[in-house]
Amino acid sequence: MEAVKIDQKDINNAAWAACDTFRGVVDPAQYKDYILVTLFLKYISDIWKDHYEEYRKQYGDDDIRIRRKLERERFVLPKGASFYDLYEQRNEANIGELINEALDAVEEANKAKLEGVFRNIDFNSEANLGKTKDRNRRLKMLLEDFHKPQLDMRPSRVSEDVIGNTYIYLIERFASDSGKKAGEFYTPHKVSDLVAKLAGPKPGDRICDPACGSGGLLIEAAREVNDRNFALFGMEVNGSTWALARMNMFLHGADGARIEWCNTLTGPALVENDRLMKFNIVIANPPFSLDKWGADEAENDRFNRFWRGVPPKSKGDWAFISHMVEAALKNEGRVAVVVPHGVLFRGAAEGRIRRSMIEENLLDAVVGLPGNLFPTTSIPVAILIFDRSREKGGINENRKDVLFIDASQDYLPGKNQNTLSDEHIQKIVDVYKTRENVDKYAYVATFEEIKENDFNLNIPRYVDTFEEEEEIDIDAVQREIEQLEHELAGVRAKMTKIIKGIRV
Repeated sequence: MEAVKIDQKDINNAAWAACDTFRGVVDPAQYKDYILVTLFLKYISDIWKDHYEEYRKQYGDDDIRIRRKLERERFVLPKGASFYDLYEQRNEANIGELINEALDAVEEANKAKLEGVFRNIDFNSEANLGKTKDRNRRLKMLLEDFHKPQLDMRPSRVSEDVIGNTYIYLIERFASDSGKKAGEFYTPHKVSDLVAKLAGPKPGDRICDPACGSGGLLIEAAREVNDRNFALFGMEVNGSTWALARMNMFLHGADGARIEWCNTLTGPALVENDRLMKFNIVIANPPFSLDKWGADEAENDRFNRFWRGVPPKSKGDWAFISHMVEAALKNEGRVAVVVPHGVLFRGAAEGRIRRSMIEENLLDAVVGLPGNLFPTTSIPVAILIFDRSREKGGINENRKDVLFIDASQDYLPGKNQNTLSDEHIQKIVDVYKTRENVDKYAYVATFEEIKENDFNLNIPRYVDTFEEEEEIDIDAVQREIEQLEHELAGVRAKMTKIIKGIRV
């Protein structure tokens, strides 16, 4: 009999319900790691279980032959290390240690893929999960929550997309609960979707996010490519977030993705022959105005990324942009980056870098977005698109203008956070592709106009969104006032008459 398929909504709800074990006691920024690692182990275990049953139909009780087959699987699951082994031991006094040992065994058995992925996740941590009694109770409940039928993730019941989507769903919900801490690991899905569409990756591209967080933007960029002919690369400075990104890649079938744990600005790890690796597409939502980003080391940067100037110590926005532009293929690479509006107009070193990039004819478009799209901040943000095919020798070398889009008024309002609709995203993408003026929405500015504005990219300088107020007919208003006063006098007379009648 064919197995019953599980809906995306059911698995999302069951996974989120599993978080009740920690909610209100442990900070979401911490317990997200335990939930997502458990989801990942359950996913591997269910695949292993599903394939074991299939091989048993072929080979009967020949366990050695079955094991030999399983060792060629995408992931190897050592004996005693599966989710189900841990579930059977859920009442043990050292369950936290047992989970850690199982994860170590899984990592060792899959060293080429999973090395280091679990090193920052300690299921025996008193600081994060409480003292022994409370910790054991929470871990037991966690294993029981993930043992529910709705979280059966065998391939015969759910597709790989469903598991990957659940992972993204959980990260999005954690971001909502985590507030400002979410900026370390998450870009809202609709913003990622828009950035990916504006970047426009195509088959055969190498795609990089040098501030990848949990990897959502890379996944969205991959979805823009019709086939599997692409290569994904990322860098992330936070160890536990890097681990989430690695797992995210596996859950979406991007096993070949290379995600490095490093500081992109001071020690990038995506290097070939002692030079920065080059990419067709470079996308990112880097930390806004990062303080102490490494300006002191930038003067002697061995990759010469900051030759246009060193950004201020307290604002790393143009440091990330400089890295991204230098990592994009000469005459070909494209860059799409989310930035705070200060990047568009701040002066001093930032102004000089901005001017240099505009004079080099690298800037292709500036897209202004609504405020309150991020859990990290309520401020409106922008997307800058740089196109190295505009350089001399590139296919767009004759394009000298810059497209400005003001999409700040297009959003779906939310109680705590706004979002973009598919229609809003498509409108932006369509206007970007046509590169035509749209009244009160988009304007194609010449280099001369930008120069006249002293290379200030503040969007209202180019897109006129002023709405003329409707003319007021003073005489009509006066007549309306007189009519209302006449009616009011009549009402007062009636009230006086009624009050006199009451008093008699």
